[in-house]
Amino acid sequence: MFPERGRHSASPGAPCVRFEHVRVEAAGRAILEDVNAMAPAGGATVLMGPNGAGKTTLLHCLLGETAHGGRIVLEGGGRRIAHVPQQLVVERGLPLSVREFLALGAQRRPLWLGVSAAARRTGRRLLEAVDAAELEQRRLGELSGGELRRVLLAEALGHDPDLLVLDEAEAGVDVHGERLFWEVLDAARRERGFTLIMVSHNLPLAAHYATHVICLDRRVLAEGAPRETLTAPLLLTLFGVPIHLYPDQCGLAGPSCPQCGALSTPDHIAAGAPGAPGCCPLRDRRHP
Repeated sequence: MFPERGRHSASPGAPCVRFEHVRVEAAGRAILEDVNAMAPAGGATVLMGPNGAGKTTLLHCLLGETAHGGRIVLEGGGRRIAHVPQQLVVERGLPLSVREFLALGAQRRPLWLGVSAAARRTGRRLLEAVDAAELEQRRLGELSGGELRRVLLAEALGHDPDLLVLDEAEAGVDVHGERLFWEVLDAARRERGFTLIMVSHNLPLAAHYATHVICLDRRVLAEGAPRETLTAPLLLTLFGVPIHLYPDQCGLAGPSCPQCGALSTPDHIAAGAPGAPGCCPLRDRRHP
């Protein structure tokens, strides 16, 4: 089932993508359960959640690669979708340069006849947009993980997308490379005006660059602006460990585990029983 397309273009701030009661089952097990969420037009929406939460599955539903129940509606007709995969396995000995790789989508004539001048100009412009102009003549198989991610992003931007979908495209990159990837991605989104939906496990960078987050664990636990959504109690519920992204949230009222000081889960806060089972998911493992 492919996403449905709305009849009218979305205005800034309006939903670009709407997930309505999306559900997926495999081998009798629920992968996604009644997912209702939206991604604002022109924004950077990040899907967050633990491993196995269904984040990649939801992206595959959006891309029309996984059958699902419910509806996924893309606002605006004729939208162009580009996808940057989680990884691309490239043989190190592959005799294909970055210039030639980008030319595959920019010219019709076969590569053995050479890269046309127009394709070279297009490829160079795309590489400049992702701060990777120096990679033009490098072989694809010689690139580092961060360099390859930027080349894949350049290739995706070559499709002039209205919607760009990324599945942990920064995974496997060192800290500097990951921050650089987010920076060039954010700059490209702002300049070109496309809508971004991506999966990420990097909470600090998502909090800094995302305009909208969807917290998912088979169903939507919360969504909205990062600061209002990525609260300490929500992150504890989502990941099972105490996480504070914002210093002013460290003083949240409510009981904490008497052994390690972790904030209680929402259910435990409601029960008002410090030290009760469930107040700290790490309690039994870290404090025998």
